[in-house]
This record gives sequence, C-alpha cells and structure tokens, in this order.
Amino acid sequence: MTKIKLLALDLDGTLFNSQKEVPFLNKMAITQAKNKGVKVVITTGRPLRAIGNLLEFLDLKNQEDYSITFNGGLIQKNNGNSLFQKTLRREDVERITEMLLSLGLPVDILSDSKSYTLTAGNHKSLYPTANVLLDFHNIKTLKELPHDIIYNKIVTVFDAEYLDQQLSKIPKRFHEAFEIFKSRDILLEIMPKGVDKGSALAILGEHLGIKKEEMMAIGDEENDLSMLRWVGLPVAMKNASDTVKKEIKRTTSRTNDESGVAEAIEKYILREGKDGII
Repeated sequence: MTKIKLLALDLDGTLFNSQKEVPFLNKMAITQAKNKGVKVVITTGRPLRAIGNLLEFLDLKNQEDYSITFNGGLIQKNNGNSLFQKTLRREDVERITEMLLSLGLPVDILSDSKSYTLTAGNHKSLYPTANVLLDFHNIKTLKELPHDIIYNKIVTVFDAEYLDQQLSKIPKRFHEAFEIFKSRDILLEIMPKGVDKGSALAILGEHLGIKKEEMMAIGDEENDLSMLRWVGLPVAMKNASDTVKKEIKRTTSRTNDESGVAEAIEKYILREGKDGII
C-alpha cells in the first residue's frame, strides 16, 4: 500500500457530526496522522470564516497548512494567503440568478464571507439557518448587488423535495457552462466551470510535490465525488449519499456521528491498511 502523505477531509456529514462538532476520536486520529507527517487539508464549500475556530481546534494554523474552500474555487494557506482562485463573472452571476429565480428558487451569491440573498416570490432562502457564520445581506434586485466585489459561487437552499423537482428544469446550457451539484439535500451549488475539489487537489498536489497516489480523501456528498475520484485512496462515509456509495466502494463502517473519519484514519494511515480498527 502506498504511504499516504496528504489527507483531504470534507466537513459536513464527514468530519462534523450532526451537531456540527468534531468528535473527540476524529480529533485524536487527525493529531496522530499529523504526527506521522501527513498533511491534513480541509476541503469544503464554505469560506474559511464559515468554519469558525476549526483550524485552531485541529492545530492547522502552521505556515505550511492549506485549506481548499468554495469547493475548489480557492486554495489558500491557513494564514489567509491565496495559492489559487477562480470566480464567477458579473454576467455569469446575472444569468444564473435570473434562471434560478424563474424556477422559484431563492438565490444566495457568495463573496468571501458575505452572502447576498434574493427571495423567489414567497420562497425564502434557508441558507441563513444552514450556515449561521456568514454575513447575510438581503437584496431585492440584482441592481443592489455591488459591482466591486468577487463572486465566489451561487447557491440555492430550499426544501429538498421542491429543489429536486426544479433541478431537472435547469437548461442544459447552464450545465455545460458551469459546475452544478448538490452538497446537501437542500443545497444546490453553482461554480465556475472546471472548479471542483478534485481539480483543487491536483493543483495543491503539484505545488507540494505530492502525487495523487499518495493522497487519501474522505467525503459523503456529490460535491465530494471529484476529489474521491482524483485521489489514490478514496473513502466514502457510511452515511454517504447513494450517488457517492454507488461509485465509491470503499466505505467506513461508522457514520459521521460514530467517528467514521477516525476509523478510516486508523485503518489506512496509522495502520496503513493492516488489521486493527479503533
């Protein structure tokens, strides 16, 4: 078995339990992996501000610690310095927003840690309840959206059943022009074309001199598939979506509420695939 040098970790449904906390066993396993020289990289759709004090909690604030945020749209050192960034253009934002609103889907436009929210009729965004650490600004029309900002991504967060009904109505040309995927049952994300967690790991790996065969990733949702496909050792959580488990056959026997990340780290990094799981 190839020695793992980099561990990519998704947050929601993976590292976090249902209370959005890191279980003690997960933290201890990460500490042990770091002590073996493994570089631990948080890979998330959120900006750094929206993960609270996680980096401090996991002791990932050293000069050579990195995170992948906005689903791969931003690769940065955990001190804030950027290695790579790709964002949406203003005209992209306008096209996507108009399309989503026409489908009765509320819109949140992300710029760093700020979210500009538009309501679709009486359909209000659920994003403020899904991510309380962002700075939300309600706007009535796109004319109120500032021009002198970056546009990292667009999300629509609404009732899962209605969201699924409307997904099939998104025109093909939008799928061809952008990356469109679900990261939770109620959350649809739209990113610049070519931006995903797998592509970001490829860039970071080249920067660090780490081959994909030397990378391990753990995830649970559709937006994790790109990095699970990229790395040499992909692991899906027991609680992963059916879409993920259909493709990724290596899964934990424990859910995110049962420290499944610790199980995977123990098996594939600390014991390097040998028998013995905590």
